[in-house]
Amino acid sequence: MSDEKTVILDCPGIKRALTRISHEILERNKGLNDVVLIGIRSGGALLAMELATALEVIEGIKPPVGTVDITLYRDDVGSNMSLLPVGRTEIPFSLDRKKVVLVDDVLCTGRTIRAAMDALMDHGRPKCIQLAVLIDRGHRELPIRADFVGRNVPTSMKENVQVVFDANKQAIEVQLEK
Repeated sequence: MSDEKTVILDCPGIKRALTRISHEILERNKGLNDVVLIGIRSGGALLAMELATALEVIEGIKPPVGTVDITLYRDDVGSNMSLLPVGRTEIPFSLDRKKVVLVDDVLCTGRTIRAAMDALMDHGRPKCIQLAVLIDRGHRELPIRADFVGRNVPTSMKENVQVVFDANKQAIEVQLEK
C-alpha cells in the first residue's frame, strides 16, 4: 500500500450528507419522539454529536446523545485483551423502548456494529436499533446493513478509509488511502 491519499468527501460534502441523513432519520421515525443517538467511539461518537446538532437545526429539539465503547465486545482481540485501552461508555439515559440510532463513521465488515449492538443490549432493551454511517465501503462478513448512509465507497480490503476531524472535533474530510 502506498501513501497515496485521495479526498473522497470534503467538509461541505460531509455537512450535506449529515443533513440528508438527519432528514431520513426524521422521516423514518416520524420525528424525534423516543429517538436517541449512540455513537461508537471514537469517530462515530463525534459524528453522533454533529447529527444531533443537524437534527436540532431541522426539528428544533436535540435528541439525547450517548457513546459506546466496544473494546470488551470485540471478537478479534483474543488473549491481547489486557493490552487494549478501554474507553468509556456514556449512556446517561435509559435505552428501554427507545429508537436507537447507532452512529459510526465507516462501515466495512460489520463486526464493529455487531459488537456495538451487544454492548447496547447490556444497557437496556431498545424498541429498535437503526444504523447511520457516513461511509459504507462494503466487504460485509456479517448480515448487517446501514439504514442511513452518507456515501457508498467501493474499496478493496487493501485500501483504508478515514474520516479526519479537526481540533474542534468536527469532520472535515474523508480520505481514501491506497
